[in-house]
Amino acid sequence: MRKIHDVRAVAAAGMLATTLMFPAISPAANNDKSAYQNSDLAHITKEVRHELVMLPYYNIFDNLSFRVDPGGAVTLMGQVTTPVLKSDAGNVVKRVEGVTSVSNQIEVLPLSDMDWQTRRAVARAIYGYPALSDRYGLQAMPSIHILVKNGHVDLEGVVANQGDKNIAGIQANSVPGVFSVTNNLQVEK
Repeated sequence: MRKIHDVRAVAAAGMLATTLMFPAISPAANNDKSAYQNSDLAHITKEVRHELVMLPYYNIFDNLSFRVDPGGAVTLMGQVTTPVLKSDAGNVVKRVEGVTSVSNQIEVLPLSDMDWQTRRAVARAIYGYPALSDRYGLQAMPSIHILVKNGHVDLEGVVANQGDKNIAGIQANSVPGVFSVTNNLQVEK
């Protein structure tokens, strides 16, 4: 369990470092301005990511991604299973300090009973496999996301090694009723 004063000390040290690293912007100091803008983009990126991960209905059957452009314009992308998650994502990102505009390009997957059955079956196949269950299934938000659209499965997220990526793909392919599997899992470096 973390102590509150440790977090405050780290935050205070971080603010001091930010103050020291990024002095006030002057018109003649283009390098300082660039450094300040990069810091601002990093802050916006961190806050947007936090807000998206904290959405109450975000789960392993959704995939959210985003891009932050200079000037604070945020583009939301990905796929979600419920329309309310798309609108919630746009609404929370609009409130992030420094965000000037939000382009919500999130796709709402079809509301299909067959797709829901496939999602659950693929999740059982992947997270029921001992090697994957022990490493990924016990996380608060498992890193393997399962997207199903009209019987076609996409696996998104990050895994520890190529073997885990291959096992996840094989497990998803073993589910009856799956038309195709696209394994977009990224391997950690």
